[in-house]
Amino acid sequence: MRVETPDRGAVAEPLPSEALGRRVSCDGERATVRYVGVVPPTAGLWLGVEWDDPKRGKHDGSHEGVRYFTCRFPTGGSFVRPKKASFGMSYVAALRQRYEGDVGCVDGEKLKISTRTVEMVGFEDLSKKKKIENLTSVSLRGCEVNGPGPENEVRQTTPNVVSLNLSGNLLCCWEDVASITKQLEGLQELQLSDNRLCIPADPQNLAHAFINLRVLALNSTAVIWSEVLRCAPMWPLLEELYVCENEITELHRPKNVLQNLKVLDLSKNSLAGGNELLNIAELPRLEKLNLSSTGLSTLQFNDVGPGCKTAMFPALKFLSLDDNAISEWSVVNELEKLASLQQLSCHRNPLIEQDRTPETTRQLFIARIGQLQVLNKSEVMREERKGAELDYCKMFCVMWLGSGGNRDPELDRPSGEFVEQHPRFQSLIRKYGAPEEGELKKTTFALKNQLLTITFICPEMPQRKAIKKQLPDSMTVQKVKGLLYRLLKVSDSELKLTYTSSKMKNTEIEMNNDLQPLAFYSIEDGDTVLVRCL
Repeated sequence: MRVETPDRGAVAEPLPSEALGRRVSCDGERATVRYVGVVPPTAGLWLGVEWDDPKRGKHDGSHEGVRYFTCRFPTGGSFVRPKKASFGMSYVAALRQRYEGDVGCVDGEKLKISTRTVEMVGFEDLSKKKKIENLTSVSLRGCEVNGPGPENEVRQTTPNVVSLNLSGNLLCCWEDVASITKQLEGLQELQLSDNRLCIPADPQNLAHAFINLRVLALNSTAVIWSEVLRCAPMWPLLEELYVCENEITELHRPKNVLQNLKVLDLSKNSLAGGNELLNIAELPRLEKLNLSSTGLSTLQFNDVGPGCKTAMFPALKFLSLDDNAISEWSVVNELEKLASLQQLSCHRNPLIEQDRTPETTRQLFIARIGQLQVLNKSEVMREERKGAELDYCKMFCVMWLGSGGNRDPELDRPSGEFVEQHPRFQSLIRKYGAPEEGELKKTTFALKNQLLTITFICPEMPQRKAIKKQLPDSMTVQKVKGLLYRLLKVSDSELKLTYTSSKMKNTEIEMNNDLQPLAFYSIEDGDTVLVRCL
């Protein structure tokens, strides 16, 4: 394959100086210019562009055996005519287009907005309020901003800006960004998502442009973690960093950077594994961490054993693990090691989808993580915690005793395997006391896959024969009704279930909560369920 060198003599149409590497917009799609020149056998000038959306292109930068530029993806490139590409506009030009078009002049008692004139009744003069120089928050998202414009014009035009949104624009490097932000001395929040920014050779030299920056969003910028760390010296006071949906697969330890970080969003990045998290575990002030949709399946803090608190993530209060691959309770046990964890979100993980009711799963989370105050955006009430911990003790008491546990504290020596699986169990036994043997029959939880032989009878339909079935005590009342619908050919919405036990003669207990398992009602092997149609 031949590599074509651009024929600069063939350039006829006017282009911005140094067009290579510049950002352009074509038909609403953003791209980076990778080539400027001719593409034989066609005449005239072409721009070879690499699209932000790799599905937008047609090739990888080569045409008829000649490579003109390279792309990261096989369909990331295209050739476009310069007249179809917009190289954008300055910050100030976009600002005036965006804001001055909304509010016109005030004429006496009337305010003109676009083409309409409205009466001003009870309003103070808006002319001062709506002046651009009074703005503290500016959003130029998708306005094709490519740089600051004339010298010092940003400072003169919007001197009071505290929050700035430059997402989805045509900025091509951090120097372009800094040339804008250095004129905004009070800037604290900056959004740069959906841009493609080249990393500066010496980021430290740009720190003066972000001296007061506290919040930074770099979502969907194709950045990797090592590049984030290279840029981090630019943001000495940064407290919140959002790098969602990037190409971060590996994490490296921040050395002398990001030490003020309180919030970090790593969601929608395909992290290589749970061990990657240990590289950021020493961030001293990190309070909120979003790891949703990162493929996380395992997690282990190896510095301490079961039942102890790790020194890692010392300030972490909120953790989001939604939409991951967590399927083992061992991960939840590791979360108990986090000394400051108070809020956890863990929606849509295989562990949540297992054959348990949502109520049972929630209580197991609460019992396993002692300091949890909010689970999946729902507050953990004091009585709920007590109930969950008591039922947890009942649920696993038999296993504890079988592993070497004992109600006598001096003889209590459960196996290492049990302690690893249930690191909080012994502390809960010390807190509440070990359940007595009679209490174990009344637990509201079910040992997994314990089968009960149940007899179903229809007292109002004596012609129907009794039905015997073996069912797991984790089966919900709703699923039992579904089974009876198939067996009895009646609508499950019309069924009322009660049960009787040989231990409670002449007493019927109503099973009135469809979401609870059979074990919730203390049904035992050999009991009878009465089925009535309403």
